[in-house]
Amino acid sequence: MVYQKMWYRYGMANRPRTASTRNEEEMMAAARRKLTQTTDPVEKLRLLCLSRGASGIMGMGKIFRRMDDDGSHSLNMEEFSKGIVETGLDLSEEEAEKLFNAFDKDGGGSINYEEFLVAIRPKMNETRMKLVEMAFDKMDKSGDGVVTVDDLKGVYTVTKHPKFLSGEMTEDQILLTVIKKFENNTSVDGKITKDEFCDYYAGVSASVDQDAYFDLMMRNAWGIK
Repeated sequence: MVYQKMWYRYGMANRPRTASTRNEEEMMAAARRKLTQTTDPVEKLRLLCLSRGASGIMGMGKIFRRMDDDGSHSLNMEEFSKGIVETGLDLSEEEAEKLFNAFDKDGGGSINYEEFLVAIRPKMNETRMKLVEMAFDKMDKSGDGVVTVDDLKGVYTVTKHPKFLSGEMTEDQILLTVIKKFENNTSVDGKITKDEFCDYYAGVSASVDQDAYFDLMMRNAWGIK
């Protein structure tokens, strides 16, 4: 795969306004319009995330997963409200409580945040989801469900990147910039999980109407055959 294609796809260098950029801008504008019409708390949160671009869902997912210190995959109302505040999303206390209660179906005072995030994530059809999984599996050479810089080595070549050629950046530094695209400044650990990858591409998918275009975009970006 030609690394430069991926570099420009992820906005790592100055580039002209592309079809992907226009799609995302249109999605953000549509989400803002729909926000004025919906009263459903789940849909409102989904639209708030989409109004912030393709990385909106991913950012919220990272914050909620980071808060799960004990690995229980659950959050109480206080933790949930704190997570909403950290995302910077504009939900009132009443709206946050209504949202929490919609998922706390048994009234136990906690929700499974992974189920919550899946519900918030814009739906991808089977074809798109398969492409996303293929891209992740290609990167995850170790098969442990986490992509690191070491996983990317040999999958992507940086030899034609201008900053590699000039000696300004090493291979590791360049590959780390790829991973940082999925970090979204919310949990910088140099790793991409499959859930984080799917969160990100759920947002991207929501901005692309045509399956054929999404297919082409994924294959070009990640070298899927």
